[in-house]
Amino acid sequence: MFKIPAAMALFLLLISSQAIAAGDPMKGEQLYNRCSSCHAIIKDGDVLVKGGITGPNLYGVVGRVAGTEYDYLNGSERLPIGMFTDDMIRAGQEGLVWSEENIAAYSRDPIGFIRDYLQDETARPNMSVKLKKGAEDVAAYLATFGD
Repeated sequence: MFKIPAAMALFLLLISSQAIAAGDPMKGEQLYNRCSSCHAIIKDGDVLVKGGITGPNLYGVVGRVAGTEYDYLNGSERLPIGMFTDDMIRAGQEGLVWSEENIAAYSRDPIGFIRDYLQDETARPNMSVKLKKGAEDVAAYLATFGD
């Protein structure tokens, strides 16, 4: 019987999961319209992608700690972090940093993702919309906006 050392098995698993999670940014751009009802993409006050004001600015979301975006817009007024649920802030405090992979997983099932991450069946984010298809593509599209 052939045995794969544990480190090699873990390496192969990570490579295969990254390959599965990789999306197409061009397809994501086409699918982003569903996200733009709540989210805009704004860099230094310049609106790169128009969108709603109920969700946080998604510029630079990849690599950002969850629940820490201070650039919520309410009309022309910038709002503080208070727009996040306590559970989203707690997820960030417990180490959730947005990557393409977890943005895709979150987009497919926001409530389930946060509940699993926090291991708390009562946890809830503000977002409840699920992307049934193309979550990896939208995540890849968002990854194109950052410094």
